[in-house]
Amino acid sequence: MRPPGFTGGTLDRADHLRQDPAALAGVRADARARLLRLDAAEPEVNEDGRLVWAPLSEAPDRAELMLLGLDGEARPHFAARLPDDPPAAGRSPALIAMLDAMRAEDAAHYAAARSLIDWHARHGFCANCGARTSPHRAGWARHCDGCGAEHFPRVDPVVIMIAEHDGRALLGRQPAWPQGRYSALAGFLEVGEAIEEAVAREIAEEAGVPVRGVRYVASQPWPFPSSLMIACIAEATDDTITVDENELESARWFTREDVRAALAGNPAAPFLPPPPYAIAHTLMHAWADG
Repeated sequence: MRPPGFTGGTLDRADHLRQDPAALAGVRADARARLLRLDAAEPEVNEDGRLVWAPLSEAPDRAELMLLGLDGEARPHFAARLPDDPPAAGRSPALIAMLDAMRAEDAAHYAAARSLIDWHARHGFCANCGARTSPHRAGWARHCDGCGAEHFPRVDPVVIMIAEHDGRALLGRQPAWPQGRYSALAGFLEVGEAIEEAVAREIAEEAGVPVRGVRYVASQPWPFPSSLMIACIAEATDDTITVDENELESARWFTREDVRAALAGNPAAPFLPPPPYAIAHTLMHAWADG
């Protein structure tokens, strides 16, 4: 099975440095320290499509620094944001093109940086008392200047799944997607819900199809803004589709031959698949390969 996108990072996240102010000061003073070059939360890439890293000294004086980790030579790698930077926008066409071509480790490092930057932009005030917060633990937390509470980056779990029935996969499409694209169904886990329960609920809500026998396939960080995609396959007990038009434009059953043709880029395929960096692409491969 092909690895999901945004996985395969090579940096040691160096948690031991995050809680040691003296060690962290030494890391920031390291002449080899590198800074990820970003433009409005989108990465700069060189002619080979690789991430561009600059000397940390290029960071503005007011910048909030986030330690992404250490490489194999113990060189520190950072991302930075200014305190008044707004939350990141969606995926631009330029970013989509970059992600399609980006190496796995670069995509993983960018995903971590983007999620952190966006979280900091959205959590300038304490959810407990409303006072301002400031970066803490090398950028992996925020500390409330009023009540002293610590806040940590959140990750929102999302199930993404294929229901199978009689050798066919249930896929759906949203109206905002490119023409002809179909993908796995997906939805956020709700409070007090297991992964298996969320898979069954989401498929029933969006397509009206009852399922059982949910099995886990893989997971993926998704930095738009910060989700954990949990990919599963479930067995449908009935193939009658009733689409929730508030969620989907349509849903259809596709054979393995249909899915294989789409993944292979066959112009005659009956649908356009999701991009390779999306775990839905990985999930379709896993299902098509049996």
